[in-house]
Parts: sequence; structure tokens; C-alpha cells
Amino acid sequence: MTGRRAERRSLKRRLADGERLRGALLRLPSETLVEMACVAGFDYVVVDCEHGPADTALLQHHLTAAAAHGVDVLVRVGTAEPALALRCLDLGAAGLVHPHVDDAEDARRAVAATHYPPLGQRGFATYSRAGRFGTVPPGDHLTAARDTLVVAMVETERACAAADEIAATEGVDAILVGPADLAADCGFPGRDVVDGLLHGVHRAARQAGRAVMTIVPDADAARAAERTGTGLVLFNMTHVLMETMRSLAAPGTAGAAHPSPTLDGPSPAP
Repeated sequence: MTGRRAERRSLKRRLADGERLRGALLRLPSETLVEMACVAGFDYVVVDCEHGPADTALLQHHLTAAAAHGVDVLVRVGTAEPALALRCLDLGAAGLVHPHVDDAEDARRAVAATHYPPLGQRGFATYSRAGRFGTVPPGDHLTAARDTLVVAMVETERACAAADEIAATEGVDAILVGPADLAADCGFPGRDVVDGLLHGVHRAARQAGRAVMTIVPDADAARAAERTGTGLVLFNMTHVLMETMRSLAAPGTAGAAHPSPTLDGPSPAP
């Protein structure tokens, strides 16, 4: 054992090479679920510290489990939480998902919380888990940190209107529309209204050369999203697990008795 980290291509580099990546969104604190997602073959995992527990001790277990399988972890932090962002990155997160990015200023703040100077304002440390507890030379650590992924979440009408400037912000790598929050912000209009806004944001992301991340409820929705150019498909595992459990509890009747929610993920269209 040399203590050196095995080289592997980052999510950012894989996206730049045109790969389509599939991930699992986990809101339940369980390193076993993280391991299962890795063994199943997911390209990445997103641990939700916005709607799930923002416990960094548990998060470290999740990151350790994923690292054992060579799988990167993104963490969804809360709105404008640079202190939590710093701790997640020091623990070894491959990137951050920033919710409620409403304009270019919010996007710049998200980038600043994620990256070291000169692009950002993240506090520099090599003695953290991300720096291999001080064994990585500062220059190497800084170089590796440049591959940290920044995902900006668009979740309001105001944000949709500002999608061009959000996507054009230096340091933003991907755009994710939060369909449930967007629908709530719009007063829960018809699905066609939300989908129209969503596709407008996706166009802005692609025009700016940013990847699109899309939350989906099942394999059919994943394939549909990938056909429209989504680079980062993200399965809502809470929905997947509940649908599986309900179908097992009431085989042959669960679908009729419990129609699928409409906001677990968009229905991509060209």
C-alpha cells in the first residue's frame, strides 16, 4: 500500500468526453444504500443534505462506501450554505448541487462556495479527507479540485427567466430543474406549463455548453431524457423504492390504486 489515490476520470471529464451518466439520488442516510447503488453500476450518487439529514459524520460514511467502489458522490447542500459546502468538499465530495439558484449572482455565490481561489472563495486545506490527510502536495490537491462539479438548481419562474445568465456563469457545469419546487412556485399549473419552462432552461444550458441533469422516476423516463441530450440522469430512489414496495405489497393492483406522482421527474420532450 503506497497511500496514493488511484487515478480515475472525474465526472466533469467524463461529461466533457460526451458520456451519459446515471446516478442515484439518496435522501435516506444509509451507507448500505450507497454501496448497493455502486454495486448496481451507477456512475455517481447524490446524497441529499437539503431535504435529508445534513449530518457530516453520516456523510463521511457514505463517501467512504462509495470511494471503495470508485464511485463519485455529489452532495446537495441547502440554499446559500457555504459552511456546509466547505465541509462536504473537505470530506471528499466530487461536487455540489446548489438549490434555488435564481439569478447570476446566486450562481456566482454557488461557484465561490465550491471552488478555491481565484475562481472561488473555498478555504484551502490539504489535511482533510479530500487532501488525503495532508499527504497530497498542495499543488496536486489544487489541480484535482478544479474537477469539482457545480450543479445549479433552477426552481422558480424567476430562475427560468434568468436561465441564460445562470448557465453562462463561469464555473457552473450543469443545470438541474427542480420540477416540484417550480410547480409550487407557479401555483401548480398544468404539467405542460412546467414542461415548457423546463425545456426552455435545458435549451439555455445546452447553448452555454453546460450539461443537463434531470431527475427521473424510472427507466423509461431515463431513456427519454437521454434521447434529448441529458448528460446526467438522476433516479429519485425514494420514488423507485416506494413504487417497488407498493407493487410487492399489492401485486397487480398497486398501479391502479396508487397512481404515480406527477412531479417525481419531468417527461422530457424534444
